[in-house]
Amino acid sequence: MKERKIGRPRTFDADQALDKAMRVFWEKGYEGSSLPELTEAMGMNRPSLYAVFGNKENLFKLALERYGATHDPLFNAALEEKTARGVVEHFLRGNADAQTEEENPHGCLVINGALACSDDALPIRNSLIERRAAAEARLRDRFDRAKAEGDLPEDFCASQMARYVMTMSNGMAVQAGAGATRQQLQEVVDQVLRGWPGA
Repeated sequence: MKERKIGRPRTFDADQALDKAMRVFWEKGYEGSSLPELTEAMGMNRPSLYAVFGNKENLFKLALERYGATHDPLFNAALEEKTARGVVEHFLRGNADAQTEEENPHGCLVINGALACSDDALPIRNSLIERRAAAEARLRDRFDRAKAEGDLPEDFCASQMARYVMTMSNGMAVQAGAGATRQQLQEVVDQVLRGWPGA
């Protein structure tokens, strides 16, 4: 009797498996996603998961990279808007739509991935914090440029506004994950834009 080999099936698709892992992490967060849930969603056993993706932490990092590849273009496009107000509107309205897509879990993986976690998951939490801080820094730089170009008043505080906009975006993600509708999130964006300088 031949020994049965344990491994990934012949039809295994690493990209497809990673997409499925990303959805589990997106919906349940890092610690809320168990290995049995991940392996079931990915259609592979635990030895195969470790062989292809390494441990759970590395799998999450790969899933986060994949998430960024499909969601970072929204932020990049927003930064290219001609005015600072246009940047904010593009970014927040795009997020409101992306965070409430019917075919995907609601909310944002970068926010929901590790809002609360144990000490074991601190490296994941810290990597997400760094990612959010990097986005805030890019937004601040864009507002500084807007000031230099005369698009924003001289007394405009780029760092405070960048923090405010990112806080609104992060809060919208949490609300979306808790069941807020697209219309409700867009109404939040309306309120932010009403308070924009010169609005």
